Amino acid sequence: MLYYLFEYLEQIDFPGARMFGYVSFRSLAAVILALLISTIFGEYFITLLKKKQITEVQRDASIDPFNVNKKGVPTMGGIIIIFATLIPCLLLGKLHNIYMILMLITTIWLGTLGFLDDYIKTFRKDKEGLHGKFKIIGQVGLGLIVGLTLYMSPDVVIRENIEVQKGGEVVEVVHKKQNQKSTKTTIPFFKNNNLDYADLVGFMGKHAQTAGWIVFVLVTIFVVTAVSNGANLNDGMDGMAAGNSAIIGLTLGILAYVSSHIEYASYLNIMFIPGSEELVIFICAFIGALIGFLWYNAFPAQVFMGDTGSLTIGGIIAVFAIIIHKELLIPILCGIFLIENLSVILQVKYFQVGKKKGKKQRIFKRTPIHDHFRVTMAQLDPECSYMFTKPSNVYHESKITVRFWIITIILAAITIITLKIR
Repeated sequence: MLYYLFEYLEQIDFPGARMFGYVSFRSLAAVILALLISTIFGEYFITLLKKKQITEVQRDASIDPFNVNKKGVPTMGGIIIIFATLIPCLLLGKLHNIYMILMLITTIWLGTLGFLDDYIKTFRKDKEGLHGKFKIIGQVGLGLIVGLTLYMSPDVVIRENIEVQKGGEVVEVVHKKQNQKSTKTTIPFFKNNNLDYADLVGFMGKHAQTAGWIVFVLVTIFVVTAVSNGANLNDGMDGMAAGNSAIIGLTLGILAYVSSHIEYASYLNIMFIPGSEELVIFICAFIGALIGFLWYNAFPAQVFMGDTGSLTIGGIIAVFAIIIHKELLIPILCGIFLIENLSVILQVKYFQVGKKKGKKQRIFKRTPIHDHFRVTMAQLDPECSYMFTKPSNVYHESKITVRFWIITIILAAITIITLKIR
């Protein structure tokens, strides 16, 4: 909203109004504003949650190896992240930009889905929360909306790279002057690093391009569902999900910035995405909101984000990566989320196989995988066989959290390096 106000003031030569035309200024302003909102609003919101007794019984001292008591900690703190992200975007962003619109829809959509889950757990005292099938329907629905919008909107275009050769050597990389609709995405570690989904269904001949968009929509649905569930599973220790997501968000912000800048995109030989600079505003607000939330969520947590936050941040990361055509980098960048997802799937399947054979068996001491490192041998079921029981000693959750952050930083660095390693 302020963007449009200062755009008008610029037309009448109001001093300083041009500042709002710069992405760098609006991005920094978004970080600062989101950080202030999440820290200041967060304190009052946590106090309100305590008064209303909107709390979550996550773990008590009797079952924690370090006697950490987490009874009565307020939940639904994800509302802090959502408000601190939305407000700067509404004030500083171009609200007619299709990418900004999609990110706002994603935030509100999954925030509502997570809120319903937390509401059922907290107020109806149902530990299961929203039924799993409704979560999947919500995630698939969002993936369908995002995928179809990117397919149908005339504003969603790219400019492809052209290599100018001289004497058999590449001397320059430029972009086509015309924008075009495309089903191409970035594939890491390959020199000509664009994969066209239409090529996967090339056997359909003249219908391959349309079928390519169908494949793209299906990929979008899968990525949104997988990443939002991965972030949800990662939210099990103080500061874990918020810290990892802030690191991932910073990496996506870098990728969005170079993709929106035609000179940087040419230099790095990546596709140029007109209009994606507004995504930088959004991700800066998102990062500021997460860092501000960490002020209260770091160990010992004063508030939990709940599914209101975890589902939302996972969905934001997924949709953002899809928009900038970097969804195939997610297994690297969001490696922690991937491992959390796989650990649960493998644990359940392995247990089910053993159950059919009349055996009690598990792969890990506990899942998601971060819980494996804080379970003592004394807490294990003596009648159950475990494939992995190491380490035999346990780690404090703050150490596990920081180590997971470090792993995410390494994965983020590898993700950025893929721009040049081909």
